[in-house]
Amino acid sequence: MRTGTLLIALAVPALAASEPLAPSNPLALPPQAALAAQEVEHAVSPALYQSMSWREIGPFRGGRSVAVTGVPSDPTTYYMGTVGGGIWKTGDAGITWTNVTDGQLGTSSVGALAVAESDPNVVYAGMGEHAVRGVMTSHGDGLYRSTDAGRTWTHLGLEATRHISRIRVHPHDPDLVYVAAQGAAYGANPERGVYRSTDGGGTWELVLFVSDEAGASDLSMDMTNPRILYAAFWDHRRYPWQVRSGGPGSGLWKSTDAGDTWNRIDEALPRPLGKTAIDVSRADPDRVFALVEADPDGGLYRSDDAGETWSRVSDNWSARARAWYYIEVYADPVDRETVYVMNAPFMRSIDGGRSFANVSVPHGDQHDLWINPVDNANMINANDGGANVTFNTGASWSTQRNQPTAQFYRVAVDHRFPYHVYGGQQDNSTVAIASRGRGGITWKDWYAVGGCESAFTAFDPVDPRLVYAGCYMGIISEYDHRTGGSRDIGVYPVLPAALQGREMRYRYNWNAPIAASPHDPSTIYHAANHLVRTRDRGMTWEEVSPDLTRDDDARQGYGGAPITNEGAGGEIYGTISYVAESALEAGLIWTGSDDGLVHITRDNGASWTNVTPDGMEEGLVNAIEPSPHDPAVAYVAFTRYKFNDFAPRVFVTDDYGESWNERTEGVAEEAWVRVVREDPIRPGLLYLGTELGLYVSWDAGRRWQPFQLDMPVTPITDLAIQIRENDLVASTSGRGFWILDDLSPVQQLPDHEIRGEDFDEIALLAPRHAYRIAGGGGGFGGSGNVGRNPPTGAIIDVVLPDGVAETDTLTLEFLTESGELVRTLSSHPDPELSPEASPLPFKSGHNRYSWDLRHERIPNIPEAYVFGSLAGRRVVPGTYLARARLGDWSDEQRLEVLADPRSDATIAEYREQDAFVAEVAAELTQVHFAATDVNDVRAQIEKVVELIDGRPGADQAEPLADSLAADLGAAADSLYQARVVDGQTVINFPSRLKFQYVWLHGNAESADAGVSRGSRDVLTDLRVRWGAHRARVEELLGERLDELNETLARYALGTVLRPRLRERPVS
Repeated sequence: MRTGTLLIALAVPALAASEPLAPSNPLALPPQAALAAQEVEHAVSPALYQSMSWREIGPFRGGRSVAVTGVPSDPTTYYMGTVGGGIWKTGDAGITWTNVTDGQLGTSSVGALAVAESDPNVVYAGMGEHAVRGVMTSHGDGLYRSTDAGRTWTHLGLEATRHISRIRVHPHDPDLVYVAAQGAAYGANPERGVYRSTDGGGTWELVLFVSDEAGASDLSMDMTNPRILYAAFWDHRRYPWQVRSGGPGSGLWKSTDAGDTWNRIDEALPRPLGKTAIDVSRADPDRVFALVEADPDGGLYRSDDAGETWSRVSDNWSARARAWYYIEVYADPVDRETVYVMNAPFMRSIDGGRSFANVSVPHGDQHDLWINPVDNANMINANDGGANVTFNTGASWSTQRNQPTAQFYRVAVDHRFPYHVYGGQQDNSTVAIASRGRGGITWKDWYAVGGCESAFTAFDPVDPRLVYAGCYMGIISEYDHRTGGSRDIGVYPVLPAALQGREMRYRYNWNAPIAASPHDPSTIYHAANHLVRTRDRGMTWEEVSPDLTRDDDARQGYGGAPITNEGAGGEIYGTISYVAESALEAGLIWTGSDDGLVHITRDNGASWTNVTPDGMEEGLVNAIEPSPHDPAVAYVAFTRYKFNDFAPRVFVTDDYGESWNERTEGVAEEAWVRVVREDPIRPGLLYLGTELGLYVSWDAGRRWQPFQLDMPVTPITDLAIQIRENDLVASTSGRGFWILDDLSPVQQLPDHEIRGEDFDEIALLAPRHAYRIAGGGGGFGGSGNVGRNPPTGAIIDVVLPDGVAETDTLTLEFLTESGELVRTLSSHPDPELSPEASPLPFKSGHNRYSWDLRHERIPNIPEAYVFGSLAGRRVVPGTYLARARLGDWSDEQRLEVLADPRSDATIAEYREQDAFVAEVAAELTQVHFAATDVNDVRAQIEKVVELIDGRPGADQAEPLADSLAADLGAAADSLYQARVVDGQTVINFPSRLKFQYVWLHGNAESADAGVSRGSRDVLTDLRVRWGAHRARVEELLGERLDELNETLARYALGTVLRPRLRERPVS
């Protein structure tokens, strides 16, 4: 009987599965879910969705790191600062990495790290990556310190510095620390320069300031005389269309009094100066290296008199190419002639910088290097693929395929089973990764699908044979799953590298949009400043729009100035940045540009209307979400972070763009927005991805509240909803892909909860379908380098009222459609019926459980080793009932269990297997009961013999007792092998009846469906053996035990209790 409140019942059938066991129609919106979005006057209590949990799926392929450090006295311990992924630590020289800052940092991009040599428990971290990319850069929130080797962290201020490039700690005083603050990338700010603290970061003093446009790009300390410091300053500014690297504020400075005073030491260097790096040799403190951006006289400069004079020792262009991204120099601490330069290659000189050779490393684009001053063959390197350790001067390195720190620009999902997640990883390839794997998501579950690092991907989600993936400079490819081949299908395939924007026929965004029409997936859109379309797999393209940008010629020059051009594509401006076609109205297409325009066509591109919201300044339209419920409704994620404006902005229209409202109430001040998505089930339920995490709204964005749950703080770059599984999928800039399984708790909130009223009843939410999959689900995901699988079996969501107590009993029951009980889970399980069951934890609010789709566990012989599994058999696909009980409250929902869509088994084969395994389980249960009874009676006999020794009649009873005990021991030995105690001893002692039944049970269960002839033959043989053993047990526990008890009674010596009748049926 239902006494609780029925929430919104949402059925989410599969898109495709084996007939006739699984539905094959696309998701249809249930009538009861079609609710109008209502304004939320009060924040919805997070307790109502508190047990939802994000899972990390990988891939375990490292992302960008620009900061590393080590512990000189411990060559196995290192720290890696990642871009968007926080700080990671290894204690085994890079074999494994563990995040040590989750939940402790306000931002997640690390620019600098330093360990105090005098106390390796003290670690400093400067936030905000210093290699400031124009396409995806995250600023920081100042400095953090750990005094327990990374276990806990304390924020020390300097929030406004934005980007910290280097930290230097006095070699004998861990509280004396210097910070090189590079400053804001997109605007001027006075909080930049060299800061000093003498109390471990408690207070700070700006000891060197040049200008509000020039910050400290490097800082070096003479470790033999730490009063001597060298600082490099960089006059720079990033604009969306150009990186300015160089100006009057660039230069080199030196202090000889611990930073109290500074002198400029760059008079002999060329002008204009751009970005510069500096390092003083620990092996010879008179030798100082400076890597200088200048043209034509840039290169590596060296001073052998502590900065008094300089001479250029190398003009190698590779050492200073893309200066804004690299310019890193490191003097070997042991050998004065050895110096390293980090650029795209890892470069080493052994002749004082005159010549360089490249050192092979796991990944290109080098950003940081720490060399152990105790052993200069021991180093850790940071690059765009993560961090790697060497003990042989770079001859070999530790792997980067154990770091789940990938940066993805976008995410897309298909409808295969399991569904796959797609995206382009920064400075790597595109990836298609399975959302679940066998035992976890490993390297075997992902692969590249064309394109390159900056890819949008597009495909037919039902049949993603062909994947269209992008790359910078307008490159687009078609990947064929059938052949594994990829071909370029560019609209106008020229190489525009290093050109001015105004010289290009098409201007493409670094992250140029690609979209498949939801009405005809063979129609593919690709966006430059014009929208183009192909219907023949890229053999021909047609323009379907005019220029949909501001087309400002003043912002179409070279990408880099005034010294070094930057022409990789990240600074191409005046481009379409997003394209979306309505799934409800064919020909309704929305575009947004990186210079702040929104356009719409309702006639498939024949005509276009500028519908840019009033008051929306120049900025980046990063995403547009056409509503899945109303074609007139759309949501725009807009940001001006590249104009040094980090305010969140979301615009909403309900009249095809004729009018707009801005809705950001509840979003943090600097959580600038990258993406907004509307729930396909509940209108007005929105998910927001920002620089600082996730938000949710139940009223079309009028009020937002955090939705981070247990995901670590990391920039959210995109969101996608997998409709069949009802999952929310997120791409991040620094932590790979994450999945939030089954959105039912936020979709099914009742109206009174959204209005902020108390909830005082039990509710079992309508569960999504579950899959019966061979091998289960959860596995070992999350351990090692393995992504987490979804929960095994069915997800069950229960909402409990306030005031529930630990003494209350929550029970979950699973029944067949006809009402036959299959499985019971309880917060207070019966120790006799379920001795190994774990109690269900519960609390007020939302509770999430999983049922593994199995019958009750087979009871074991107490303390007997099990070689195999006693898990109950899997249920047959079909309709089941889930029931929740708490005191007088109860609620009930239907649950569809679907066959594995990859299986071709029939329902008859599933039922055949079920009947067979049930028989095996029933007989195994009786074997266990018999062995348990035999052991119990034998133990009683041994106790009785002990107690009657010497008493009258003992001489008559003892022989009978000893004989029966011996025969019972032999009977037990025939039923199970007690000498087997682990997986090794099983090969030392012959197996008995129990193990053979267990083995047969597992063997028959391992098949997806059906029963083999061999299995049936084994069961026939086991039944013969069991019949003989059962007869023997019945004799011993019957006639023989009666005889002993009669003798005991004759002499008043007590009684051996007969085992109670145990014929518990196996469900």
